[in-house]
Amino acid sequence: MKHAAWSYLLILLFMPPLSHAAEMPRDAVSAISDSPGGETTQQTRGRNSFSLPAASISREDLRVFFFGNKLFNTNWVIAPASVKSLDGLGPTFNRVSCSGCHLRDGRGQPPEHKGDELLSMLIRLSIPGKNDVGGPKPHPAYGDQLNDRAIPSVRAEGKVMIETTELPGHFADGTAYSLAAPTYHFTDLSFGPLGPDIMISPRVAPAVIGLGLLEAIQEQDLQALADPDDRDKDGISGRLNHVWDQSQKNQRIGRFGWKSNAPSLVHQNAAAANGDIGITSSLFPNENCPAPQSACQKAPTGKTPQLSDKFLEKLTLYTQTLAVPARRNTSDPDVLVGEKLFASVGCGGCHIQMFVTGRHPTVPILSNQTIHPFTDLLLHDMGEGLADGRPDFEATGSEWRTAPLWGIGLVEAVNKHTRFLHDGRARSVEEAILWHGGEAERSKENYLFLKAQERRQLLAFLNSL
Repeated sequence: MKHAAWSYLLILLFMPPLSHAAEMPRDAVSAISDSPGGETTQQTRGRNSFSLPAASISREDLRVFFFGNKLFNTNWVIAPASVKSLDGLGPTFNRVSCSGCHLRDGRGQPPEHKGDELLSMLIRLSIPGKNDVGGPKPHPAYGDQLNDRAIPSVRAEGKVMIETTELPGHFADGTAYSLAAPTYHFTDLSFGPLGPDIMISPRVAPAVIGLGLLEAIQEQDLQALADPDDRDKDGISGRLNHVWDQSQKNQRIGRFGWKSNAPSLVHQNAAAANGDIGITSSLFPNENCPAPQSACQKAPTGKTPQLSDKFLEKLTLYTQTLAVPARRNTSDPDVLVGEKLFASVGCGGCHIQMFVTGRHPTVPILSNQTIHPFTDLLLHDMGEGLADGRPDFEATGSEWRTAPLWGIGLVEAVNKHTRFLHDGRARSVEEAILWHGGEAERSKENYLFLKAQERRQLLAFLNSL
């Protein structure tokens, strides 16, 4: 267990209860709260800033949180093993633990050098058409995700190499910038070529903070923000993604994942365990072994399912109650000016500042919280520059969910890098802004015409989140 987490436990057990957050109207224009996660917010700014439990967590849930933390960080092993509750890795997989991609519950990145292996990102795969629940149709030989690792008796599916091309540009004041455009090459493919109709989508692991609060946002609030036909003519036409919920066996609104393709955290966690680690559960009971992979199909798997419902429940509470860190430097004059610039260039059209959560069905502390996630959880067309060409349920190949911005200024402290966007191509927050297109083209253009000092101030505001 992390030393910081244990130190925090001692503080939490003796701290007085926090008062309930006052509800604010959705159209409030007051300054952004220093506590973006409401009562759950943690005062922190170090390397463990994404790994602390919600400040208002109960003692009972805190015990579950620490057990979930152990599950999140434990390496699964090949079956059969002496620890029956944590064996069954693979047969093919990407990582051996959740934290293998979400290091310190934070954000992944692409390889630093050409030819390096993918450590905290993966490649989604599909072919034209849809599967039996309306999602992407998996590749007949490789499934819906390229697994670049395997247990000793099985062949890994293949490897990925990333090359980048620099795209130069200039701000209106003449200052030069350059963006790194990635291209992906597949090598050592064990089951034949991917084929000309293959669709790929590179994904880095996002930070895991505040997910339970996003889960508690009321559906009617998201529906009210959706404007698929751009009725207000502001150039922004956010859409909801309607996806399959494996836990409820019905269609629901998507909230999680880069294209909002997961409706709940229990679904998201079980799907990630299956796709990334090769761990089965009652929700996803089948191994990742497409028809041509005979050795995969014959490999030992251990008990079935490998992730028990009890463990999945504890893992889910852990991801629901990871705290959002408090804002920093909020009285800095540059931050205050940057907040106004953020609104004036149009960023707030998609990065919605505030919600009041509804009733969370299993974690009461997440209910009725005034939060500042800076997302509408909607799909937006981000233009050809960011398009992956791969549909996901109702999301098109150029649509992405608005990424929450809370905690963005602490990514470097936690993960020692500043890589952003769905595939980590942006090497800084500013590069992420400059990649925006489509519905965000006008805001990007407004940013390009800011003076150098104004750009610095807007970035200072983002880094305070």
